[in-house]
Amino acid sequence: MEIIGTVKKILDLKVYKNNFKKRELLIKTEEPYPQILIIEFILDKTKLLNSLKKDDKIKIFINLKGKQWTTKTGETRFFNSIQGWKIETMKDKIEKTKKKQPNNEFDELPF
Repeated sequence: MEIIGTVKKILDLKVYKNNFKKRELLIKTEEPYPQILIIEFILDKTKLLNSLKKDDKIKIFINLKGKQWTTKTGETRFFNSIQGWKIETMKDKIEKTKKKQPNNEFDELPF
């Protein structure tokens, strides 16, 4: 799945037990009813956020994760998370498109 939007905030890196790393990003989606979503990046994927800055337009490739959790009182609860694994800046996408297109209409002629 993918989400396209604008970076609103990049949160600090958090390191937990066993050197588990997590970093989160707030993004405002581009759609008729924009949403502010928090997307988490874990382990080596936390580095993907290093080159981003506020107001960058990006496409994030995500996985939806769901987990079951039992409280100390025995109650079963569920929660969801959005986990990012790849980021493309819209600038990167524009440059890739330009490279694929010929410079003018005569570039592909056989003579």
